[in-house]
Amino acid sequence: MQKVAVITGGCRGIGRAMALKFAGAGYDLALITRNLGEACEDTKKEVDGLGVKLHFYQADVAREEEVVAAFSKIKEDFGEIYVLINNAGITRDGSLLRMKGQDFSEVIDTNLTGSFFCSREALKLMIRKREGVILNISSVVGVYGNPGQANYAASKAGLIGLTKTMAKEFGSRNIRVNALAPGFIESDMTDKLPDTLKEEALKKLSIKRFGKTEEVAALALFLASQEASYITGQTLCIDGGIAL
Repeated sequence: MQKVAVITGGCRGIGRAMALKFAGAGYDLALITRNLGEACEDTKKEVDGLGVKLHFYQADVAREEEVVAAFSKIKEDFGEIYVLINNAGITRDGSLLRMKGQDFSEVIDTNLTGSFFCSREALKLMIRKREGVILNISSVVGVYGNPGQANYAASKAGLIGLTKTMAKEFGSRNIRVNALAPGFIESDMTDKLPDTLKEEALKKLSIKRFGKTEEVAALALFLASQEASYITGQTLCIDGGIAL
């Protein structure tokens, strides 16, 4: 049976790159997205012709009932899941003293709690088959912190703790869980950054360029493969050496 990969936030940026990488490797795709729109249509056009199934599921991962409904439909459509990639995320940047409680909680709810909801539902299917891979898209911000991103850093650090705990709980069921911690990756988000900030970021990088979404996708595909079958509970930084 063909393997199925579920990717949240799979229509833009890193999520889209991972969707295309996994589809190219023969995975059927279940993409969970909060908004169905042009980005999803563009992703579908690129996946068409690769000989894999692709279904979209509209859900806000921060809402438990929507996640449960989405995974119920995924089970109905595909029967099983081999890979879950928790990629959906938002930012609400600002200094801590000026940050509203809502801005903090919304980022935690989407980036961290949403990953918990999705992981719990995916694990129900993986445990039955005694096989599976969960990849949590964290960030170097979650490893080292970053001024102006207390909420985002906390959510991404929380993902690392969630990763380690799930790896310990489910390793005996042949389920591996790892986290990826990207640094500055070329995307819609980094395109909007001021040039001065980009220049400062480049000075900190050992490899003097921003990363590419395809490079993150390649690492995800490796971690999902049998070649990585003895790797679990790890956080792999893909950051151009920004913290060296």
